Amino acid sequence: MFSASCHYGLQAMFYIALHSTEKNNVDLSEIAAEQSIPKHFLSKILQLLVKHKLLVSRKGPNGGYNLNRPADEISLLQIVEAIDGLDIFDQCGIGFRKCNPEKPCPIHNDYKKIRDRVYKLFEEKTLVTLNEEIKNGESMGEIVKPSEK
Repeated sequence: MFSASCHYGLQAMFYIALHSTEKNNVDLSEIAAEQSIPKHFLSKILQLLVKHKLLVSRKGPNGGYNLNRPADEISLLQIVEAIDGLDIFDQCGIGFRKCNPEKPCPIHNDYKKIRDRVYKLFEEKTLVTLNEEIKNGESMGEIVKPSEK
């Protein structure tokens, strides 16, 4: 449903939310290495997130990336919107260009329910709720916990 860029952006945002503090930015190379994301590709994604004001980029010896606002104010939907846009929540599940409520494809109504549930999930979940689940061991992630570094 989401592009590779969007998946990488979500992973990077989780990582930054988990590892950054007010005084500590997270370096591009660290994110790329820890999340196994090509550095050049990740750089473009993170700049897009900076442009959409979800991240702040700082240069210099203590440079890197940090969230532009508290993690509990950044929903997964905002990240998806910045990278892939919200059109994915209106697209046909089979890929028919003319599929619409008046002329639905064979799976239109069932797929719409799923899309609507995913939209609601991504709208409700914030970086802080997901990172708390990881920190508490309630969910697994390929995100290195701060205590493991």
